[in-house]
Amino acid sequence: MVQSQEITDKVWTNIPDLHPGLEGNEVRVRGHLQTSRLVGKGAFILVRSSLYTVQGVFFHSDGGSSAMVKYISGLPLESVVDITGVVTLPLQPVEKATQKMIEIQITTFYCISKASPQMPFLIEDASRPDFKPQPAFGTYNAEEDTNEEGKASADGLIRVGQEIRLDHRWIDLRTPANQAIFRIESMVGTLFREYLTNNGFVEIHTPKLIGGASEGGSEVFKVDYFGQPACLAMSPQLHKQMAAACSGFERVFETGPVFRAEKSNTRRHLCEFTGFDIEMVIHEHYDEILEVFSQLFIYIFDGISQRCKQELERVRDQHPFEDLMYLKPTLKISYAEGCKLLNDAGVFQHEYEDLSTENEKKLGDIVREKFQTDFFFMDKYPLSVRPFYTMPDPSNPKLSNSYDFFIRGQEILSGAQRVHDPELLTERASAIGIPLNEIAAYINSFRNGALPHGGGGIGLERVVMLYLGLPNIRKTAWFPRDPKRISP
Repeated sequence: MVQSQEITDKVWTNIPDLHPGLEGNEVRVRGHLQTSRLVGKGAFILVRSSLYTVQGVFFHSDGGSSAMVKYISGLPLESVVDITGVVTLPLQPVEKATQKMIEIQITTFYCISKASPQMPFLIEDASRPDFKPQPAFGTYNAEEDTNEEGKASADGLIRVGQEIRLDHRWIDLRTPANQAIFRIESMVGTLFREYLTNNGFVEIHTPKLIGGASEGGSEVFKVDYFGQPACLAMSPQLHKQMAAACSGFERVFETGPVFRAEKSNTRRHLCEFTGFDIEMVIHEHYDEILEVFSQLFIYIFDGISQRCKQELERVRDQHPFEDLMYLKPTLKISYAEGCKLLNDAGVFQHEYEDLSTENEKKLGDIVREKFQTDFFFMDKYPLSVRPFYTMPDPSNPKLSNSYDFFIRGQEILSGAQRVHDPELLTERASAIGIPLNEIAAYINSFRNGALPHGGGGIGLERVVMLYLGLPNIRKTAWFPRDPKRISP
């Protein structure tokens, strides 16, 4: 056990830094004991740190004690160990290790943290390639998943179900695919900030405890705020508008938690997710915003392919997927054009009604076949299906200056030009029954001169899920929260 009793001159080598050029050098590494095999008078082990593994060997015939061989081979898997030894070159590449061209001849072996002998599941089982593809939309049945747990697939191999993974998420996150998924997700955040800060945006931090609802409606988590009714924010919508249009910052963004009290037990919904929000002023037309979003996503997609090559392959090893197709510039179609594409394909869609999940997916398939892209956006949605602060279309009062972006036929961004006139805001809020006293501060913020503006909100977990072609948003949420899960 490490209790910070002393600082020594010991030096640890990171596993990815081990290479044939270190032959003959003594190294010390720390990691999880992934596998352990007793072979004759020797023990072969794999030690893992994050995405990387190295083989260690210890032989009784080379002067080591038989007790050490027994101890090494008997230690529970996933225990944290320190090994010291000399780097040697194996006769054949070690196929099961990432550091294939070297191995460590162990001289000392210490257990730092002993794992329980009875693991909920084996990392080996949890890392197996998917047996068959699953749909990325539709209902998610946790009970059905639990009932299938522990049963072998048709190929005779055990695979670990989603629910037991989430029950023991700290173990599930150790698999190579999950290590890669969340490093890619981290990179999305890095690229998001890079592009926006390089283009004049300021990062803001808005409250998550608010009075009333962020955008109206009843799908909020209500809380008691020292005797006053409040709720968890459904979005930073109202405050980011205040910051960009009313406070002089003009271009702002935020990353933070978003809460939705929706009883949606689906493969693409969560009750808490990470929102990436943008708000910016415009001079003449909301196309100025669409250009920023288009370039932002192209920057993110290009950045992932350039900076996450190894991580992408580790995901693909377990969850095979096709590379995302996207155009430069991004394909833009109107809502009416999208409806026509569906109707021409024999799928009924009224141009003044919202798209269903099924029709979104079908439209994505049609667009992919016709335009060779998995990524596109539509604008001019019906006003009736958008929030009260959406600017109406100047030519058709039934439409709005709004837009959605899609990856593989699923929405990943929703946005619009906002109403910046307080009287029109009041009219729109009253029309859909939002109590004006709950948004008085918001409306008043536009009474002292407000710049024309717009923006949008992005769901991080859904972007990563769809970019990687994963079948369930729970695979891209660190510790998912859905209507049936609030732990760990």
